[in-house]
Amino acid sequence: MLNSIVQTQMKKIKSGFARPLGYPKTQIKKVGVIGAGLMGHGISLVSSLNGIEVILLDKTEELATYGLLKINRILKNKIDRREISPNEREQILKLIYATNDYSLLKDCDLIIEAVFEDEKLKSDIFKNFKKMIKDDAILSSNTSSIPISKLAKYSNYPKNFIGIHFFSPVHKMKLVEVIKTKETSLRTISKTFDFITQIKKIPILVNDGPGFYTTRVFMRYVMEGMALLYDGYSSKPIESIAKKAGFPVGPLTVLDEIGLKVAYKIRSEIKKSLNKRMMDSIDGAWDNILDKMINEFGRFGRPNKKGFYNYPKNSKKYLWEGLDKNFKTVKPKLNEREIIDRLLFSQIIEALHCYEEGVLNSISEANIGSIYGWGFPSPGIFEFINKYGIKNFVKRSQFLSTSYGKYFDLPPTLNNVSDIKQFLQND
Repeated sequence: MLNSIVQTQMKKIKSGFARPLGYPKTQIKKVGVIGAGLMGHGISLVSSLNGIEVILLDKTEELATYGLLKINRILKNKIDRREISPNEREQILKLIYATNDYSLLKDCDLIIEAVFEDEKLKSDIFKNFKKMIKDDAILSSNTSSIPISKLAKYSNYPKNFIGIHFFSPVHKMKLVEVIKTKETSLRTISKTFDFITQIKKIPILVNDGPGFYTTRVFMRYVMEGMALLYDGYSSKPIESIAKKAGFPVGPLTVLDEIGLKVAYKIRSEIKKSLNKRMMDSIDGAWDNILDKMINEFGRFGRPNKKGFYNYPKNSKKYLWEGLDKNFKTVKPKLNEREIIDRLLFSQIIEALHCYEEGVLNSISEANIGSIYGWGFPSPGIFEFINKYGIKNFVKRSQFLSTSYGKYFDLPPTLNNVSDIKQFLQND
């Protein structure tokens, strides 16, 4: 059962308070999805499940068809669980057309790019949209880290350009992070909100910036997990204590699921734009652990069946024994409270910086986004401060900053009890 605070904030978000006023409700009839991989076929599935026609496009027809095959497998599982009938599956599949023909995007109301997290790859796609789409079509990217304003420059449609960041697996995760730039029109925002409501997801609206809100803050969780490993803590207690703190999985599991190369790419993208406060204190952990995992040990995460965990074919995954052998061997005394606080506070403080910098617009969206985006413990990232006690939170943050680095520094305008108290009453 949802906490009463979460229920209130969810009700506020579902009421559409962040949707611009004065724009009539619209219905998306046809969506173009570029990239038939994990995210692309997931977006295509949730669109078709809600009666929207989909053009699923990839660089070859074979790749696009493979994405359609993945969709069919998910639908087969839904039949097995009696969520849909075989006839409904056929009707859903009829709505999706797999192709490599970009000209078929010409009638789409909304186009969502969902290819690999590479700026050049994405920019080449957007450069092609000179004359092949409708003038009022929404052009969007599912990027998790590249600034939307940067991608919008590659298109001729800055007012129609927006970020629509889904979470994996798309058909299970409820949240969608909508990212607007300074040029994104209110009409584009309102139509995007209507689409997300149409596919029965929960929208939060944030302003553009490196990593936006969810990726930027969530990366602090995995960064801190590696920082703990770099400081000498054994991998097993890092994972188990993280779950004890309320997270669905440990930070090393998350890195494996993302894929270490993808995580490295995201970290590099965020590092290009963020100030040194965030990156300096954890560069050692990334350089000494992630680089070695990829380049020395050839361990890329779950995609190649070996990362921080080993993934035997017919048995349960287990932590790679080489972690404790190949990284720092001087083990600090296990301090469960400190591990929990480092994992939690690193994220909360980053979220406070997001609010101060204007990336976040509301406390409600921050809390709901943290719970439904990456599984931050309920009742959410900012409500944790109230639960912990504002005075105790400030004091503990100062201790962590002195002990572990300036990325635990509170923002200049939110670094004392009175300012934080006033901030938490603003929503």
